[in-house]
Amino acid sequence: MTAVLDRTKLLAARYKAAGDRPYLASALYSLTVVPSDRVPTMGVDRHWRCYVSPAFVDATPVEELAGVWIHEAAHLLRDHHGRASRLPAADQRDHGRVNIAEDCEINDDLLADGLPLPAGRVHPRDFGLPEGRMFEEYLKGVPAQPHHDCGSGAHGVPMPWDLDGAGAPSVRATEAEALRRATAEAMRAHQRARGSLPGGWRRWADQVLEPVVDWRRMLAGAVREAVAWAGGAVDYTYRRPSRRTPALRGAVLPSLRRPLPRVAIVIDTSGSMGDGELAAALAEVTGVLREVGVRGNRVSVLACDADVQAVSRVASAGQVELGGGGGTDMRVGIERALADRDRPQVVIVLTDGYTPWPAESPSCRLIAALVGDGAPDPPRWIETVRIDRAA
Repeated sequence: MTAVLDRTKLLAARYKAAGDRPYLASALYSLTVVPSDRVPTMGVDRHWRCYVSPAFVDATPVEELAGVWIHEAAHLLRDHHGRASRLPAADQRDHGRVNIAEDCEINDDLLADGLPLPAGRVHPRDFGLPEGRMFEEYLKGVPAQPHHDCGSGAHGVPMPWDLDGAGAPSVRATEAEALRRATAEAMRAHQRARGSLPGGWRRWADQVLEPVVDWRRMLAGAVREAVAWAGGAVDYTYRRPSRRTPALRGAVLPSLRRPLPRVAIVIDTSGSMGDGELAAALAEVTGVLREVGVRGNRVSVLACDADVQAVSRVASAGQVELGGGGGTDMRVGIERALADRDRPQVVIVLTDGYTPWPAESPSCRLIAALVGDGAPDPPRWIETVRIDRAA
């Protein structure tokens, strides 16, 4: 049987947290309180339920409880459970270390903001790590050790005290996104009015209101969509007769086939391009092609500056040898790719953008992956993905 929770003390702490940091009020008051003897201190699930140990509330001063309220809300505002789900499987299984790394991401901001937290809280300095980083960066430097559990709303692993979907009021994913945006806007307004906001929260609000798009995801999506488009073309083949053939005497009907497309990757090897950016973009493209089954002799790579320097068919990015280093004219590489006997249906150009482009759209899907923030825009009919050198 669950011990009696001192709700007056707990809610007084939430009231203090919301009063001292009004930009967090909407998030704090969206949390549903669930008393539980099974949770060590306080923890959250992805549905914005806050599980609270009555014994922990009895033993903790109101000022520190206010800090814990903000700490738990921060896990949900920063979408820690969603980000944890994108970690490698081995890291996801070690949810204790993930929780510690997430607490490091939060606590350096809260302590710098003057919030008192209970004993045992972790800080990046405890592990010789710099402040102001994301938990994904902290994870490698965090050792496994005993630590309180902030729940599935932090690390994403279901806990024994979690209720099912109908067990208590909850916040849906779409509502959570609206809460994050409303909180970020409140932080912006607070900063304009008061001129003060912890650096970590300021960076988080900027990311929510002005998100930086992951070029890898955009490039992967563009390549997958182009391959699906090219693979949508159908042709007739007699190698596998139509299933209707037995119904017709003396006639053999062809069947329809959906062939895998051929893909050409044209790489700008001029002096203005960096090997690191080229390697990252090329690895991303070839990885996606492998995922969708386009590999081996269906992929050609052309290293090109003002002239085509090398042509090679590859099965992986590691087999590519880059040459050149002179001027830049990607038209040469595109024309050479399309002149191949095995004409590609998709052409992907990796370049800094300082190149002439074909005067009109070729009869294929053309994607330009532009390296660098200042890369000029290609013609509108070219699908474009911008690759951040710093990402």
